[in-house]
Amino acid sequence: MRRADRLFQIVQLLKHRRLMTAEQLAQRLYVSTRTIYRDIQDLSLSGIPIEGEAGVGYLLRHEVNVPPLMFNEQELEAIQVGMRMVQTWGGKELGQAAKQAMIKVEAVLPQRLQAYQSLMFAVDYFVDDDDFKYLDILRAAANARCFIDITYEDAKQSQTQRRLRPLAIYFWKATWTLLAWCELRDDFRNFRVDRIVSVNKLDDHFALTPGQELSDYLASLPDNHQ
Repeated sequence: MRRADRLFQIVQLLKHRRLMTAEQLAQRLYVSTRTIYRDIQDLSLSGIPIEGEAGVGYLLRHEVNVPPLMFNEQELEAIQVGMRMVQTWGGKELGQAAKQAMIKVEAVLPQRLQAYQSLMFAVDYFVDDDDFKYLDILRAAANARCFIDITYEDAKQSQTQRRLRPLAIYFWKATWTLLAWCELRDDFRNFRVDRIVSVNKLDDHFALTPGQELSDYLASLPDNHQ
């Protein structure tokens, strides 16, 4: 049985609102109790309201509706590939979120798609984690509209100090790029995330400023790049 099938079955068994031990679930699903414990933990982290503990049993705290999701094969493949890319290149926080989101999706797929798996992968064999180590803090700063101070190293290995208004993060040509309003240059600038030496997220928030927003930058691009 595929893991997605097993997760779905666990939810269905617990929907009957009777206490079931890990041993009972393991017997029903032909797996080890250790596997059940891992599955229960992943389901709980994904937001499924499971209550209980090892040695006592598990049940759902309240009714959970998990209707089959209406995807076709291409739509499901797009989701799988996207989630795999985020897990590999999206930073620790988004990578973990993608993993948990995929658990939710797989748990409620219709039967005909339960065994479907895309053959496109985002492997991490040659990925340097240091290239993505600042993604979480940059994303948080952009979402909260917080100023950041960075040390940046250019292609000639010259370092500069910048105070920025982070506006967006783009992934292109296998590289994350931070778009920001640079206080030093008083203009929009792009910074390769893998060349950022250090980042300090400040408590100072920047206000909505006409001419310095993401929409202004996009409006300045040629039509074929928008």
